[in-house]
Amino acid sequence: MDEREMIGRVGRREALKRALFGAAGAALMGRGLADAQTAGRPKPAVAPTAKAKAVIQIWLWGGPPHLDTFDPKPEAGRDYCGPLNQPINTNVPGIRISQLLPLLAQQADKYSLIRSLTHGNNGHETAAYILQTGRQPNDRLVYPCIGAIVSKFRGYEGGYVGLVPPYVVLTQPQGRFDEAGFLGPRYKPFATGGDPNGQRFVVEGVVSGDITDDRQRSRRELLHSLDTLKQLLPQNPQAAKLDTTETKAYDMILGDAGKLFDLSQETNQLRTQYGRNTFGQSCLVARRLVAAGVPYVTINNGGWDTHKEHFQTMNWKLPQLDQGLATLLQDLADHNLLDSTIVWCSGEFGRTPRVSWEAPWNGGRHHYGDCFSVLVAGGGFKGGQVVGASDAKGEHPAERPVSPQDLLGSMCELLGADPDGPLPNPRGLDVKLMPPDQDPAKGAGRLNEIM
Repeated sequence: MDEREMIGRVGRREALKRALFGAAGAALMGRGLADAQTAGRPKPAVAPTAKAKAVIQIWLWGGPPHLDTFDPKPEAGRDYCGPLNQPINTNVPGIRISQLLPLLAQQADKYSLIRSLTHGNNGHETAAYILQTGRQPNDRLVYPCIGAIVSKFRGYEGGYVGLVPPYVVLTQPQGRFDEAGFLGPRYKPFATGGDPNGQRFVVEGVVSGDITDDRQRSRRELLHSLDTLKQLLPQNPQAAKLDTTETKAYDMILGDAGKLFDLSQETNQLRTQYGRNTFGQSCLVARRLVAAGVPYVTINNGGWDTHKEHFQTMNWKLPQLDQGLATLLQDLADHNLLDSTIVWCSGEFGRTPRVSWEAPWNGGRHHYGDCFSVLVAGGGFKGGQVVGASDAKGEHPAERPVSPQDLLGSMCELLGADPDGPLPNPRGLDVKLMPPDQDPAKGAGRLNEIM
C-alpha cells in the first residue's frame, strides 16, 4: 500500500496524526494540554543569581563499586580490593582514584568526590527512588525525582522555550519507578531510544532510520495538498493549533532542534576522544543539549550490577566511563559551560566492599547502600575536594555522612531553587522541595564546604 492509499483508508485527520506525531509530536501536544491545565497554579521561585542552569546526570544503573572507582582501599587487602590494588594519584595532591581511571585522574581539579553517601537500602528500584527523590517510599505520595523537579522550575515554569523537552534521557528510561511522581506525565523524561554511536542516531519520534529528510519533506507536502479541511475552515481555532503543533514537530525533525542529535556535525577527532561507544557518544549528545539550553539530561548507563565476575566487567566498563566522563568535563570547560552545568555521577548504591570469590559469584560484588561514592562537578560545586570518608574497608561512613536529600538539596540551591520552599502538588499538601534529614545525627546537612 502506498502513502496515498493509506491516507484514503484511515482518513485525513488520522493520517496527519500518524505522519506528524511520533514521540516528539506527542510531547508537544501534551505540553500544550498541560499548560492549560496548570495555568494559575503556584510556581516554584528560582533565584535569578543561580550558579547552575543545567544538570547532566550520569546514572550508572546497577550500582558502581566505590572501592574500584573513587574510594580505593588497597590497604584492606585482596578480599576487598581484588586485583585493583594500585590506585593512582590525581592532579590534586592527596586524592587517589582507581588505576583504571587515568584520564579522570588528570581532571580531579574539576570535580569533587563524596565518599560517605549513605541511605542503607539494597533494592534497585527502592534505592533509585530514594537517591533521586531524597524521600523514603510511602503510600501517601509518589514524589518526583530531581530531573522532573528541575524540568518544572528550570524548564516549563522557568522560561525554557526549546522544542526539545526540558528533561531528556539517553537512551532508555532509568528503571521501574515513576520519575515524574505526583507532578504527572508532563514531567516524565523524553527517552530518546536509539544509539548515538550508530551510523545515524535514530531518536524516537524525531529521526527515522528508514526515511530520509527529503522524503519527510515530500510527505509533508503531500499531506498539505490533501488537507482540504484546513482550507474550508481557515479560522478554526483547532486547525490553527494543529498547524502550530505541526510546525513545531517538523522543526524537531528537520530544523535546528532535530540537528541537536546529529553527531555528524561534530569532528571525528572529538567523537573519538569521547569514545566510539554508546556511553561516550551519549556524553557528547548531553553536552550539545545543555549548550542548547536543555536544563536536565540523564545518561542512563547500565551494566553495573556485577554479582558475578565483577572484575572482568570492570576491565571494560571503567575505561569507557573514564574516557567519556573525562572528555565531557573538559569539553564543557572548553565551551564555557562547566561553571553553569552540574555534572553528577552515581548509581543507586555502591557494591559490597568484600569480594565474593566463591562460586557461583567467582569474584562478584553485591548491592550495598550503607556507604558509597558520588562525583559532582560544575554548576557551583568546587573541584579538587573530598567530602566525607569511609572506614578502612569502605563499609561505613567514618566521617561526614551525606544523605540523598543533602546532595539533592545542594543541587537545588545551586540551581536557584529553595530546597526548603514549597513543591506544588495535586493534593495541596504542605510539601517541601526537599525533606529535612529524619535523623540529623546521621548527616551533616548540605554540601556547603564545596559550594
